[in-house]
This record gives sequence, C-alpha cells and structure tokens, in this order.
Amino acid sequence: MLMFGCFQVWAVLGATAQVVRGAPLAPAECNRTALSAAADAYVAAQTSGKLEPLQGLLDASWTYQENNEKTDTKKGVLGKALKIDHRRTNFDTTACATYTELVAADPANPYVIGTQIRHGANGLVTLIDSIASTTNSWLFDAKKTLQYVLQEKWDPIPEGKRDNRSVIQAAGDAYMDMWSNATAHNAVPWGTPCTRLEGSAYTGKGQPDDSCKPGIPSNHNQAPNTHRRYVIDESMGSVNILCVWEHMMMAADSHEFRLEGGKLRYVHTLTVCGGKPCKL
Repeated sequence: MLMFGCFQVWAVLGATAQVVRGAPLAPAECNRTALSAAADAYVAAQTSGKLEPLQGLLDASWTYQENNEKTDTKKGVLGKALKIDHRRTNFDTTACATYTELVAADPANPYVIGTQIRHGANGLVTLIDSIASTTNSWLFDAKKTLQYVLQEKWDPIPEGKRDNRSVIQAAGDAYMDMWSNATAHNAVPWGTPCTRLEGSAYTGKGQPDDSCKPGIPSNHNQAPNTHRRYVIDESMGSVNILCVWEHMMMAADSHEFRLEGGKLRYVHTLTVCGGKPCKL
C-alpha cells in the first residue's frame, strides 16, 4: 500500500494555530498583488540561495520553518541555489497566504518543495513554512515528479463552477482522516479520473478505474495527521495541508488536493522523515 507523510516543533506549529482546523485569521483586506510579489520573491530567493529578494517584504518578527522545525535560512534549503524546473502558486485571499510547489530536477541538487507563505495585517510576510523533500524522502525522484506534474492541467475553474472553501477543506480533511477514522473514506468526494502523485509514484493514470482509491489505508487505527495548516484557493479548487504525519516516523508532510465539479481530481504529496529514509 502506498503511504504519505510530517516532524515536530510544537512551539512554532502552535504559532500557526489560527489556521489549524479553524477559521483563518486574516487582514480585513488581503492584497493579492502583495501575495503574488512575495511568492515571486520567494522563488527568486530559492533560485539564488540568498534572502535578498525577500528583503523589504518580511515582517520584523517573521519565521522560517522547514520540515516542521524552525530553521536558520542559511542552513536550510532556502540557503541553497536551486535550478527551478517547475513552479505553481495558489492564492488564499481569505487566510492571506499562498502555497507554492517547486520542482528542481537537477540530479546534483534535486528537490521537490511545498511552501506556504503567510502575511500579517500589515501585508508583510510573517511565516515561510516549507516541506522540502530530497534524496531519502518518501518515494522521492524529482525527475519523475517533474515529468508527471507537467502532464497535469491546473487551469483556473470558471466562476459559477467553483466549490466553496468549506467544501474544499472538508474533502482534504476527510482524506487526511482515513488513517485514524474508519468511515472517513466515505466522506471523500472520489472522482474519476483522478491521479495521485505521491512523491514520484503516480497512481490513477492507466489504472482500470482511473481513480485515486488504490492504496488508501485499510488500517484505520493509526495515529492521526495533526497540526494541519491550510491554504485554500477556490479559483483552483485546491487546498494544501501541511501537517505532522504521526504514524510515519512523525514525518513532515504536505498534501495538496484539487477538486473539479466537487470531485477529487489531483492529489500531490511530499513526505520527509527528518533526513532519514522514511519507513512505515
């Protein structure tokens, strides 16, 4: 059975409690232009391995968190210059946050990264929260991941056909609850076709039922997936959830879901087990 994945730093995760299973705290007005500028600056910083592109956009008390641990940017992946082969950013103007998916497929320095960026009431960045997968991460192969993501179609969903944020979040939560709740799978809005990109393993495409059901857990008595942080983009039908994957070495985990017409269409996962090979 395929699995998915998180780590722990309770003090820092506690600081994001406003987005964990509750209504997000956001400025009265969230500036999408500012969100886009910060996401672009983050990608520029990751490309250069230097923080300078983000200077002026960071709150005085901002935090960098990598694989669920507060990290010095110079010691984390943000301090490494990466050749970015794929980038997609989704926007949550309710929570005033973004989620950016990056793939760097260079064999000498391969990474697949999922990053939530949160903004405060002043519009400045208060938190950069990344799951950075690389060699030894669960089912990791950046070259394969790049191949698969480039095959997918993540166009904005036309207005009038979009699911609301509560429906999108409920779908993601139901999926994440399957390991600890025997009935959660009944609440997942399974769609056909649906493909799951788990690390570099692609499930669904070419399968007889062309769905994301193969490999879902049959053991529902496992530890839950906790400390969930959400970025929800209704225009993309997507929710990204960063969490602690307790039943898999307390791994740092990112799960992203896209709904189309109320049904699950894509699932992307990243799982990092503290620099060690992930084991079930």
